[in-house]
Amino acid sequence: MSLTKIIRPIFAPRYKKIETFATDAEALQMKVLRRLLHEAKDTEWGRTHHFGDITSYEQFAHSDVNDYDHLKDFIDRMRHGEPDVLWPGRVRWYAKSSGTTNDKSKFIPVSAQALKDTHYAGGTDSVICYLHHNPESRLLDGRALILGGSHAPNYNIKSSLVGDLSAILIENINPLINYIRIPSKQTALLSDFEEKRDRIAREAMNRHVTNLSGVPSWMLSVLTRVLEISGKERIDQVWPDLEVFFHGGVAFTPYRKQYSRLIQSPKMHYLETYNASEGFFGVQNDPKDPALMLMIDYGIFYEFIPMDEFDREHPTVLPLWAVQTGKNYAMVISTSSGLWRYLIGDTIRFTSTSPYKFVITGRTKFFINAFGEELIVDNAERGLQMACQATGAEVLEYTAAPIYMDREGHCRHQWLIEFSRQPDDLQHFAAELDKALQSINSDYEAKRYKDITLQQLEIVRARQGLFTDWLRSRGKLGGQHKVPRLSNSRDNIEQLLAMNKEERK
Repeated sequence: MSLTKIIRPIFAPRYKKIETFATDAEALQMKVLRRLLHEAKDTEWGRTHHFGDITSYEQFAHSDVNDYDHLKDFIDRMRHGEPDVLWPGRVRWYAKSSGTTNDKSKFIPVSAQALKDTHYAGGTDSVICYLHHNPESRLLDGRALILGGSHAPNYNIKSSLVGDLSAILIENINPLINYIRIPSKQTALLSDFEEKRDRIAREAMNRHVTNLSGVPSWMLSVLTRVLEISGKERIDQVWPDLEVFFHGGVAFTPYRKQYSRLIQSPKMHYLETYNASEGFFGVQNDPKDPALMLMIDYGIFYEFIPMDEFDREHPTVLPLWAVQTGKNYAMVISTSSGLWRYLIGDTIRFTSTSPYKFVITGRTKFFINAFGEELIVDNAERGLQMACQATGAEVLEYTAAPIYMDREGHCRHQWLIEFSRQPDDLQHFAAELDKALQSINSDYEAKRYKDITLQQLEIVRARQGLFTDWLRSRGKLGGQHKVPRLSNSRDNIEQLLAMNKEERK
């Protein structure tokens, strides 16, 4: 008897609840807000902000929006073991993610409640949505290959750890799940990614793997190692019953063709999730629609700042039920880990409000707006996809930054691209990318008019493995670390260009 068929009916009531997101969004979100305020009213933050007296969203919205720098002193006290600061009791887990202007790393609190009502809820709902649309699935009859990062002691506080969110999830996962996941916990939590990659490949190679979960870039590295060890040409020859990859963390577009080559089975599916250190936000609930459904009954209350007001001293902040489709918003969250009106740094655009569905458009700090062109990551991903279609090239990794003025007084964008399939003519690829960006972004098109403000973009070809080597040099290989795609600053690209030149000497 198929385990999947036994469990599927148990999931049916939850899917019906998810379907109510289309009609009950405001009520569900207000229920979440009231619960968060009630549970945190006796914390230091709750007392200071009078959570016990708040009865409406408008009262809650009187407090300031916060970034990490506003909360880091409170979080550091929590990391030292102080209870009842931002969230009731002691929070033992902290997800380490890329830093702010002033700090190398951020340490995001992950409470026991958030693990349950947000992160694990999101993982379960991803499976529920997948099974709903794939009635013949045998997903649960095999093993799940789940990639994870690593963790380390937190200030030597007993039973308190800091590390990648994925490591926190693996460390606290229900023991029953360990019967259907690989690799072993010991392997999954190794800090040396290259050793971990080899051990994962060897542990997984001869198991009955039906599904994958992880960041596309790091999963691709593991799958490549599986092929090297097994001697097979394709992953579906190693795991004939592989049927789905639950992916997130970075955009899948640059990797899609490579996965299509590695996995040629017609029954293979790809389902995107939006799971960050701060919370689990969205699931691709419809395989025909690339937009993600906002999960609105977890331990997260959502607000949004229109990006055209983002740099104002007092921008408009909207609750979920006031957003519009087609506009770019910065996301603000309040969570069951004690992040209050917290600016997460991601930007999204809603494609639907019944239910609320969205696409991730980038980061509030990962964009190029050196000359008023307002180029965001979503533009970059779409432009690269169009250029690849026009030239037959495939992009593995990239980053871009402005050249403000060269010796001839010219200004342009400089792209450093590592190709998995090289274009026949790099200048042709550059022209196609430039043309695509103009068709996507009217501000970029205006600045490119007659080469007056911006000249055609420049592409530098990166050697194979450059971005991996750069991440390794920064101690950020593996886990949930990502290559910054766009930046007004040239700091990252200059480091990468220097490493690129050194290799070619």
